[in-house]
This record gives sequence, structure tokens and C-alpha cells, in this order.
Amino acid sequence: MEYNTSRNKLLIPEYGRNVQKMVDYAITLEDREKRNRLANLIVNVMAQLHPNNKDVADYKQKLWDHLFIISDFKLDVDSPYPKPPSDVMSRRPEKLKYHSNGIKYRHYGKNIEFIIDRIVAIDDEEKKEVLVKLVANHLKKSYLTWNRDSVNDEVITGHLEALSDGKLTLPEGFTLEKTTDILAKSQYQAKKRKKPQQQRSNNQRYNKRPKRN
Repeated sequence: MEYNTSRNKLLIPEYGRNVQKMVDYAITLEDREKRNRLANLIVNVMAQLHPNNKDVADYKQKLWDHLFIISDFKLDVDSPYPKPPSDVMSRRPEKLKYHSNGIKYRHYGKNIEFIIDRIVAIDDEEKKEVLVKLVANHLKKSYLTWNRDSVNDEVITGHLEALSDGKLTLPEGFTLEKTTDILAKSQYQAKKRKKPQQQRSNNQRYNKRPKRN
């Protein structure tokens, strides 16, 4: 009996050992025309093994790339596509560049900056004052989500001014919502969201119980 542990490692396991054996056999064929015919046959078999991938872009080219990889780049056939480089499996992908979009305070996000810009452009001073108060409390709530300890209201006021380039300030005498109240609301909402999940879980357990005769 032959065990997988004693066999050669599959270079692309999802195609199975039979495809690997077919590729290994194709490498040994001296007649180029026969190798080409067998290579096309193997690619068709690989396509049948994974029919759901047909919608993927460059599907056929990927199959041929996989064929060469399975052969450890030893298969010499006429491919309709450029042969992939031999270091394709060991090559490290290029590091992705993440754009911060110039976000001043990441814990607030970019959308709050758009909102503040809109508020700055409002001519109605009474409406603007109401929105400034709402945004300031939202900033404090967002800050506490990022830093659960506490925050000085002067920090939030400073952030509001910085985000609006000094164009928005809180009315004199206005106090932000208390930290304890914000945290209490946050905990209450978390518990409220958790209850339906627990109820569904309990219902599932109940429904699985065998009925008594």
C-alpha cells in the first residue's frame, strides 16, 4: 500500500494526484506534437475539475500557468499564453500602498471631515450652531470608542477647531455630554444588540431538542 506521506509533494494540490501524474508523463514524451496534444488534454481536465472558476478573468491563461507550475517548469510545450516566470511561486507580492487621504485624526475617519466642511459652508448661524454641538458630541463619542479611559473636553474642542481649520467653535458655556453617560449608552446598546443573538441561539437549541412522545 502506498501512503501520501511517501509520495512526492503536489505542487498545486487542488488538481489532485492524477493530474500531477499526467503532467509527469507528458514531460517524458519525446515527440513534441504528442506533448502538445496531451498538454491541451490536461488543461481541459483541469477546467472540468473546477468549472466554477470559468467566470474568473484570464481563466484559460491561469490554467496554463498552473500546468507549468505543476510540471516544475520542465514541460516544454507550445502554450497560447506567455510562460510564467519560474520564480512565480516564491516571489513576494509587491507591498500595497495605502492612501490615508490626508486624514488628520484617523479615529474620526474621513466622513466626519466631509460633514464639518459642509457645516462650515452653512449660512444659517442658528442651524450651524445646532450642528456644531451635535458634531462635537459625536467627536467625543468616537474618541471614547478609540480610547475607553476618558477625554478632556478641551481636547475635543481643539480637534473640532483643527478639523474645521479654525472656522467652527463651540458656543460659550456649552458643555459636552458626560463621559460616563456616553459609555453607559454604549454598553446599553451593546447589550441590546446581543439580546437578539442570544434569543436566536436559545431558539436553535430549543428546536434541536428531541420531541417527547
